[in-house]
Amino acid sequence: MLYELDRIDRRILDILQRDGRIAMTELAGQVGLSASPCTERVRRMERAGVISGYHARVNPEALGKTLLVFVEIKLATKSGDVFDAVRKELLHMPEVMECHLVSGDFDYLVKFRLRGMKEYRHLLGDILKRLPVAAESHSYVVMEDIKESLYLPTDR
Repeated sequence: MLYELDRIDRRILDILQRDGRIAMTELAGQVGLSASPCTERVRRMERAGVISGYHARVNPEALGKTLLVFVEIKLATKSGDVFDAVRKELLHMPEVMECHLVSGDFDYLVKFRLRGMKEYRHLLGDILKRLPVAAESHSYVVMEDIKESLYLPTDR
């Protein structure tokens, strides 16, 4: 995707990341445009995939999901077919918040938010059973959230 962002587009993105519910008239005022050209810029960035969506950020404690766990998964064998099969399994697991195929000593880094250790134990067993060639896993239970953000700096 090639979309050239100018200074105003970057300012719009910065503001929308901080407040996705801002009124277009207020957004326009903050970036120095009238509402119509500002709205068109936002729509153009949505169509181009620069803005991929708007989301409510939910406090995990409100849902009882107080356990944050990162899991490294190492596969016994690797091939395009194996990666596709693992992708398919992990994409369909609602507990998976993030999953990244990475380089290094392991193959996948997966993030979960769960209700507690009992749920985690069950989930880990399920993952290792469902993945075609999972060889080993290492888990990291988060003791304290220091910073968690989806904000991307928009400056060059």
